[in-house]
Amino acid sequence: MDPELTSKSLSFNSARFLISASRLDECPPDVGAEVAFAGRSNAGKSSALNAITANGKLARTSKTPGRTRLINFFSLNREQCRLVDLPGYGYAKVSRDMKDDWQEHLGHYLNDRRCLRGLVLVMDIRHPLTDFDQMMVEWCEHNNLPLMILVTKADKLKFGQAKTSMLTIGKKLQSFQCVEHLIMFSATSKRGVDECRDALTAWLESD
Repeated sequence: MDPELTSKSLSFNSARFLISASRLDECPPDVGAEVAFAGRSNAGKSSALNAITANGKLARTSKTPGRTRLINFFSLNREQCRLVDLPGYGYAKVSRDMKDDWQEHLGHYLNDRRCLRGLVLVMDIRHPLTDFDQMMVEWCEHNNLPLMILVTKADKLKFGQAKTSMLTIGKKLQSFQCVEHLIMFSATSKRGVDECRDALTAWLESD
């Protein structure tokens, strides 16, 4: 392991595409530390990743939700530190078999990936805590996986409305021990980016 890479300060601006995988056995070696991003296909996950890494082209954004059909890995400037973009849930215009196949391999990744340090769940502030969101929160709780929730598109609401929505979400999640961070986020205004980066750094640098 390169000592220079392990001593560097973690920089999210350094994120670079590493590899895509459709199955667990195609993923990079299960060593180091990863944080994965999950969310419904229209929740703003790609935009959030691009804002966090200050790279508008890192994760593909599309007017057609659900274009991310593979597990995409991004390297950082610290050796064996990665961000992971998981397939969006709620794919449009694909067959049931393909959906089931993706969900099966996604399940293998979440259940069996030992270097996974935490999950970032991205949800739209205007449509929070969908069935998918609830399922992911309960999964993290059951598996003792730290969870960060990014409540995206905060710029779409007036500030008072956004605060009220955050309070409502917080109350509904207060019984879940896995929720370590609940962050109001906007990829457009960059609200919450620094807070998110600090939390990601703590996870990725933890022993």
